[in-house]
Parts: sequence; C-alpha cells; structure tokens
Amino acid sequence: MSLRPFALERYFARHEFSARYLLGSSDPESMSVRELLALEPGSEAGLGDLRLGYTESLGHPDLRREIAATYTQTDPDSIIVFSGAEEPIYTFMNAALEAGDHIVVHFPSYQSHHAVAQARGIDVSLWKGDPAAGWAPEPSELEDLIRPETVAILVCTPHNPTGWLADARAWARIVDIARAHDLWLFSDEVYRGLEYEPSTRLPQACDLYEKGISLNCLSKSCGLAGLRIGWIATRDRELFAKLAAYKDYLSICNSAPSEYLAGIAVRHMETLFGRSRERVVRNLDLLEAFFARRSDIFRWMRPGAGSTTFPEYTTGDSFELCERLVAETGIMLVPGRFFDIEGGFIRFGYGRENLPEVLPLLEEWLERAAPRR
Repeated sequence: MSLRPFALERYFARHEFSARYLLGSSDPESMSVRELLALEPGSEAGLGDLRLGYTESLGHPDLRREIAATYTQTDPDSIIVFSGAEEPIYTFMNAALEAGDHIVVHFPSYQSHHAVAQARGIDVSLWKGDPAAGWAPEPSELEDLIRPETVAILVCTPHNPTGWLADARAWARIVDIARAHDLWLFSDEVYRGLEYEPSTRLPQACDLYEKGISLNCLSKSCGLAGLRIGWIATRDRELFAKLAAYKDYLSICNSAPSEYLAGIAVRHMETLFGRSRERVVRNLDLLEAFFARRSDIFRWMRPGAGSTTFPEYTTGDSFELCERLVAETGIMLVPGRFFDIEGGFIRFGYGRENLPEVLPLLEEWLERAAPRR
C-alpha cells in the first residue's frame, strides 16, 4: 500500500510550532494536567500511584465502562480505545474493507477518510456538500451513489472543516439509507458536544443502527488532544473482532497515564463540552462581525456546530494568501487545498482563547494586502 503524503499534517508540521497564532486549528483551547485533575479531588494521588506497565489492548475496563455510559445502546464490550482518532480510522479502512469494495465518503473531508481506502484499491465516491446551502449534502444524492459493491458510508457531523450540522431529519435519512442497503455507517463524531444549541445534538450512529460505527476522541470537543485517546463504539461483533485484531499491529495498547486522565475527562465530559462551547460561541460572534466587515473578499455562512468554518476568499487563491499571511504576521490559516479543494476556501478555527487578539491583527494585514474594493 502506497499512501500519498497527508497534506494537512505536512502543512501543520511546517507551521504549527513556529507560527505565533494558530487561527486554522480545529482543536479548542487545551487545559493543563493540574486543571483536569482538579475536577476530581484525590485524583492527583491516584495518578502518582499508577503503575507504568502495559495496559489492556481494548482499553482499561473502567475507561471502557465510562465511555459506554455516554451511549444508550452500547456496553463496555462495544468499545475499543485507540490512540486518537487517526488510528481507528486507519484500522477500519484496513480491517473492514477489501480491494474492489466501494465506499461513499462525505466531502470535503479529513484526508484519511478517503485516502487510506484509495491506497488499498477501494473505490471511493464523494458525497459533496453544497457551499451555497451551508455545506449541507443532499440525501437523495447519497442514495444515487450506492452501488452493488458498496459496503460503507462515511459521514462527519458536526463537520470538519465546514461546521455543517445535520438536522434530525437528514440524519434519520442517512441512517435509513445505510440500513436499506445493509451498509456500515461510519460516523465521525469527534466534534459532538460543540453544538451551539445543545438541543440540536444528534443521537450517535451506534445507538441508532446495528451496523453504525461511532468514532470519537478527547482531542476536539474536550480540548485534550495531548492525551491521544479516541475510541470506536459498535454493536457489530464481527467488525469489533476485526478491529481489535488489527490494533495488535499498531499501538497494541494505550498509554496508562493517558487512560487514567481520560477516565476523569469522560466522567466530566459535559463540563468540558460546556467549557469549549462557551468559547467557540463567543468567538464565532466575533468571526461573524469580521466576515460582515470583509464581505467584499469573503463569502461565508454561519456554521451550525463545531470549532471550524470554511469561508471562501473570493479574490484570489487561498494558498497564496495563507502563505503570505503566515510569513508576514505569524498567523496560520489552512488553505482549502489541504482538504482537496482548490481555489479560495480557507479553514478558520475558532476554539482558541486568543482569537479576540488575533482577529484585529488579521484585519489590519488584510487592509494592506487586500484593501477594500
């Protein structure tokens, strides 16, 4: 298998730890170990007493039990804990799919959603969101993409990079299509919890559908990317066994300190969601005012959830703009080409605490580099 370079990750490798301001990152503001431990008195001593041997390959039983409690139709035996979200995506594409299979992938998308499958000789059809409709994809078009050799649908909602959130009706339609064709429904739910109105939060795929596969992690909505803890929840026992066996060739097991800290995070997940949600809603209001002021060069619709948005720079190429921006100001944005979309689209991330400081700097630079028309 020959994988093409992961364009987004290579771009972050160039700039993430040298740029002064990360305005394109998808993960919200992080927190310190001390802050996380403070959520549970006595946990600091528990971390200090932790033995640093191997952990169980599927994840610590207590952590799997805590994660299972966040679903309505699963138990601990439906949960596999992985390193972040990338490892379970890679595992699914290799353990569940075969050359000659066909999958439908929600697009634009995180590159591994489609590139790993393509590298294995799996045919991929892109179910494209419509930027004029707030990046909503059309369910009837999903139905049209299904073939006899289709085995899976992959969808991401809340969506990266666009911030699209399916409504309950559209989500039910997606599940119905997967069930009607007996397909796996791989649902990337890592931004779940960042709905601006909690009442719009969707049921998770593995709770709605017997072949649903829910992917989640602590990196995004909880702001704990450094723990490198993610998981898959699925009631499909045959698939579960395949995923568990394939993990033996990857991380084997997770970091014991990370699993201990992850247990605290999962037990206080709603608190962490609220912490991140408050910041993204406040920052989104600032972004909305910014895009209103610069509507001469940006086309934008307010997203429904998450911590990223995907406006279009209408007067030039976004890659050239972003390269100049980071070189001249230290502000990093992410051009659309790193989501396989050329032209003017740019990913803005708005989960960081310093966005109110960074936006005026961006606006000042735009006045010089892209003066008002």
